[in-house]
Amino acid sequence: MNNRKKLKTDAGTPEMKNKHMILGVSLGNNFGLHPAAWRMPHVDPGSFTNIDATVEQARTAERGGLQFVFLPDRLFMHGDLATSPSMFNIDPIITLSAVAQATERIGLMGTASTSFTEPYLLARQLKALDVISRGRAGWNAVPSYEPDAFANFGKVLPPRENKYERLHEAMQVVHALWGSWGYEAGQPDQAGMYADPTHIRPINLQGKHVGARGPLPVPPSEQGQPVIMMPASSGYGLQAAGMYANVVIGMPYSIEESRAIRHTVREAAAQAGRDPEEIKFVVFAGFTVGDTKRQALNARRALDDGIDVRGQLSRLSAYLGLHEELTLPDEPLTAAQLASVRAHPNDARSVRFVELAKAGWSPRDILAHAVFDSTPSVVGTAEQAADHLQEWFEAGAADGFVTNFDDFHTGIGEFVDRVVPILRERGLFHDGYEGKTLRDHLRLPPQYGLDPRIATEKKQL
Repeated sequence: MNNRKKLKTDAGTPEMKNKHMILGVSLGNNFGLHPAAWRMPHVDPGSFTNIDATVEQARTAERGGLQFVFLPDRLFMHGDLATSPSMFNIDPIITLSAVAQATERIGLMGTASTSFTEPYLLARQLKALDVISRGRAGWNAVPSYEPDAFANFGKVLPPRENKYERLHEAMQVVHALWGSWGYEAGQPDQAGMYADPTHIRPINLQGKHVGARGPLPVPPSEQGQPVIMMPASSGYGLQAAGMYANVVIGMPYSIEESRAIRHTVREAAAQAGRDPEEIKFVVFAGFTVGDTKRQALNARRALDDGIDVRGQLSRLSAYLGLHEELTLPDEPLTAAQLASVRAHPNDARSVRFVELAKAGWSPRDILAHAVFDSTPSVVGTAEQAADHLQEWFEAGAADGFVTNFDDFHTGIGEFVDRVVPILRERGLFHDGYEGKTLRDHLRLPPQYGLDPRIATEKKQL
């Protein structure tokens, strides 16, 4: 029986060629994205350094058939430790190495900067993760942009073009090193050679910023080499993503914005000599799921009770066009206030703030709708969460989604147990892993070494 829900999309929207959406989950500090998640009574406050907590989160996502877990990163202390833990994991690659041994199918996407680590070390660590996970590794390749990160390496922030010069060199050296142990070297033969050394060759690449002799002492994994993810950007970053990325990740706030970014990314891939169908565009989406919308809002409000929301209430007042403090945060706005509200001229999100206020929600409930989250978030029922994903996917806004949760301990399981079955009933998400590698999960073609289709003049060091 087809339970696919019919949703209205913009006329003229191109059909998505992929029948099933991609779903990943963003992890981090083992607590959740909400700064008060660590204060919840069901949470162990020591979870930040507890690898068992990360493993449990990854296993839950794997139980739901999600294609990958994603660990973002910053190379400096992030946040105010007096009130909340750092948002980011203690080390993505080391953590994913542990998770690899405790999971079987789910992909392992970790962030590593091209700005500091030498390509030989990057190539070795990432391909080692790929080998030990039997072809499930991915690399979110980013150039660092924060002065604090550069200060931790005894450097000052370089001009943007210099960061991308280094990124291009690093990507080409890493890819060349990954391909330096050729498939033709064969498998160990106890009656003959361990490997044919004529197919394990130095790369001898040297650029302005980085270089390596090689070869890399790591054979191909079950998927050959790690999958490359890069952030959606413009200018230098867009060109780099078009050349190297298998997956591009973005943070659009509307379907229209997302479709425009996806189109731009696909054009960049074509300009680099690649098939745009081979590059997947995924976007962030946040969820707090309850049996009812009221229950979901209460769950978010319970987290908000663990922080000081006075600053957010002041910001909400400004975004509603009010010139007064919201002194009754648990009461709907008065008739006089509603007569004065208007959307903020410089932030399209505020249109939703006004809609919620006019619908009778209190200021605290408006905040509980996750209106200030940096990416679109659904606080409501499992059906409403599925509707959001279906609408974006069928509108051609994304090939998939990286899910975010306020509380990793409860949110991932609720999504897997409540939302994933609805997506499957509607024919939008696969029924289980068909392949074993991350490249299989993302429906990506084989690649080993640098993609030969990239124009020669663009890949010279």
